[in-house]
Amino acid sequence: MMTNSLNELSISETIRNITDSIENQCLRYHRKREDVRLMAVTKTVEPARVNQAIAAGITLLGENKAQELCSKFDSYNKNGVDIHFIGHLQSNKARQVIDKVSMIESLESMSLAKELQKLCTLRDCTIDCLIEVNIGEEDTKSGVAPEKLEEFCYSLAPFDRIKVQGLMSIPPISSEEAQKERYFSNLYKLFIDIRDKKIDNINMNFLSMGMSDDYLLAIKHGSNIVRIGSAIFGRRNYSK
Repeated sequence: MMTNSLNELSISETIRNITDSIENQCLRYHRKREDVRLMAVTKTVEPARVNQAIAAGITLLGENKAQELCSKFDSYNKNGVDIHFIGHLQSNKARQVIDKVSMIESLESMSLAKELQKLCTLRDCTIDCLIEVNIGEEDTKSGVAPEKLEEFCYSLAPFDRIKVQGLMSIPPISSEEAQKERYFSNLYKLFIDIRDKKIDNINMNFLSMGMSDDYLLAIKHGSNIVRIGSAIFGRRNYSK
């Protein structure tokens, strides 16, 4: 359940403010506004509130958990809306989400890649994915280590049902802007490096980085998908 809801501003007003701030940041760094997608992250958010965000112009949702996605999926007003899976996805849960999302942003293991390849082959379809990079090399986070990213990309090249479209990352929590900038800058360098290698079946079209407290900084460093949760819906209470 949500706590500390945005009493002063409606969801539509917060989305408008965030959209304006994205536009201003794009202007500041000579980027096209239409190149940056705003994702509303819906973890623990009731479907009615998600539908309010959709009515206010949100066209991209981010879901973290397979079970929660399945329980809320039919309640969403999905016309014209894409859903990306952004949380850690166990191979045995892939079957639950593959028919419900347009992209999986958290591909980070060969076991998951093999399962997605198998499921898509059975369905005669493909699935867009981003490779999750553990840019801070934290033991508590999933993701491919930066130094192993190139090798992982080459390993994915033969998987014809998986269409790699870019990178995603969640940098370590840091109160220092300079530290965050280093993580974002390093991820962007990896993004460009992999793009320039022109690996078969590996495209670098999307760089998903930046959340409620640092999305403007991420845009400065090349992000074109920003994942916003609490800044739209208010702080979450995970104990409920």
